Amino acid sequence: MSTQTITSSQQAMDIEHEFGAHNYHPLPVVLTRGEGVHLWDVEGKHYFDFLSAYSAVNQGHCHPKIIHALTEQAKQLTLTSRAFYNDKLGIAEKYICEYFNYDKALYMNSGAEAVETAIKLARKWGYMKKGIAPHNAEIIVVEHNFHGRTTGIISFSTDPDSTKGFGPYMPGYKVIPYNDIHALEEALKENPNVCGFLVEPIQGEAGVVVPDDGYLAKAHALCKEYDVLLMADEIQTGIGRTGKILASKYDDVHADILILGKALSGGVLPVSCVLANDDIMLCIQPGEHGSTFGGNPLAAVVAIAALEVIKEENLTENARVLGELFRDRMRRLMEKRPEIVTLVRGRGLLNAIVINPNDQGQTAWDVCVELMNKGLLAKPTHGDIIRFAPPLVMTEDQLHECCDIIEEVIMNF
Repeated sequence: MSTQTITSSQQAMDIEHEFGAHNYHPLPVVLTRGEGVHLWDVEGKHYFDFLSAYSAVNQGHCHPKIIHALTEQAKQLTLTSRAFYNDKLGIAEKYICEYFNYDKALYMNSGAEAVETAIKLARKWGYMKKGIAPHNAEIIVVEHNFHGRTTGIISFSTDPDSTKGFGPYMPGYKVIPYNDIHALEEALKENPNVCGFLVEPIQGEAGVVVPDDGYLAKAHALCKEYDVLLMADEIQTGIGRTGKILASKYDDVHADILILGKALSGGVLPVSCVLANDDIMLCIQPGEHGSTFGGNPLAAVVAIAALEVIKEENLTENARVLGELFRDRMRRLMEKRPEIVTLVRGRGLLNAIVINPNDQGQTAWDVCVELMNKGLLAKPTHGDIIRFAPPLVMTEDQLHECCDIIEEVIMNF
């Protein structure tokens, strides 16, 4: 059976609706090409990307250096599994360990896989090094977290959409409020079997919720006091997105376990990584954890290229500068339409605005549809929040052009 040629956006959406699972609610746009901050649909209409595939495309779509690394390696060797060594993985492990200052790296594929890896690692450390009795290790998490959608991870989600109809849930987690040091201290005091505190330095899926200055530093100090591992999920906030290479660097925190994904490949293929020092990472021994595709040669060369682009093009600093400009524009817009835009928040180029429904009952979804019609792609979350996260290669002129589009839509909303 030959593959079918898509000739219109409606045709593509109809085919996906008929043959694909209905587990997403995308905007009605069908994309076929991307370059830098630009996207084009099947009909050839141009858009600015203001989502970056949920911050996976920090380096811009189809970055030539990353694509070159991918295609050259694809001609040589794509997969061996970890049954054998390959000549690229060790180089990638060394590179990322030196990049983020850790002893050891464990490459996986998806972000959720990396979170599951970190959880297993923390538990194993808890039993081997902290002396927790078998099957008693507990991990503290926070409300409104998002770490993935596996059955293990949703067991500590507080989002009904993630949990309803998928039980029973895995035990071993304690949920506390986010950005609440007192709650963390109480949870650590009451249970000596805690092995880890899993937290996003900025909550992305929750709507770009930025904690108080010093929150992560205080949390890390408490973790050290109670012999608990701080596990920083920087899958969405890492790799330059927030104006620092890691969002945890705003508090000068070096997490005990660092979880990376998304932009680790520049959006080219699934690559994630867990980093830790020897006393933690070497708790896992052969046969206890792995992945057929984790650490494959393609992923190894792509990850190096993706991280090199961040440094070579000074994208972290660009995110910091443009982020300040963006929030300034959005705050001025909020002053003009305070009845519609009620809050602006973010760091670097990870930002969000909170939208009040208008007199006709239109919501953040309707704003995003109109932005799409005007040539800018963003997506609402939790009904009233629009997350804005363009590729970090965006220029100042492009940013202002996009802000003009957002302002036009909001002023007419």
